[in-house]
Amino acid sequence: MPSFMHPPAEALELHHVLSALADPTRLQIVRELHRAGNGLNCMNAAAPFCRVPKSTLSGHFRVLRESGIVTTTKRGVENINVLRYDDLEARFPGLLPTILGFVPAPEPVTV
Repeated sequence: MPSFMHPPAEALELHHVLSALADPTRLQIVRELHRAGNGLNCMNAAAPFCRVPKSTLSGHFRVLRESGIVTTTKRGVENINVLRYDDLEARFPGLLPTILGFVPAPEPVTV
């Protein structure tokens, strides 16, 4: 079973976090994770991003994980992604709420 590498909370670096959040898709993913509160599996996380290929979403989650913004755990065939809100808040107080306060809601998907 694959294991995911996550940086420890004390090793989180501001420039890595900001760089990861500079991408609009990753910023929306973090917004959805924050809104969901308890973690999203790949299918739930992909719902607002149905126009984004799964391989691209996997890459976005990898960047978010390596920057310390999310943790990913394997549950069966699903990857469960959880926002590391408490770790981020402890390391960079007020950063995430401030950034997310400026993120617009995603446009509704029409099919």
